[in-house]
Amino acid sequence: QVQLVESGGGLVQAGGSLRLSCAVSGSITSIITMGWYRQAPGKQRELVATITRLSGFTNYADSVKGRFTISRDNAKNTVYLRMNSLKPEDTAVYYCNARRTNMTNYWGQGTQVTVSS
Repeated sequence: QVQLVESGGGLVQAGGSLRLSCAVSGSITSIITMGWYRQAPGKQRELVATITRLSGFTNYADSVKGRFTISRDNAKNTVYLRMNSLKPEDTAVYYCNARRTNMTNYWGQGTQVTVSS
């Protein structure tokens, strides 16, 4: 099993920045990728960014490239999402994700990010 706990969401003005954190615990060595997804009201959950646990290879949605940065600290078992130049359309509940070698997905409880115009 894997447990994920997000923190760092909040209300910010357009153009501002936030950093989300996701503390990971449990069967960490079985995790291959970690990432962030988001879900806005009335929309499907979408990928924001992923990072492989060992090599640190990253992948981003086109909508956040150049503005968001995903990183991980394996010593602290934590994944981060630094969000700069935030836009109102970034408003959503952000979920931390971990995928294990058997392709099982685990999700955090979500953290709200609201960007005011």
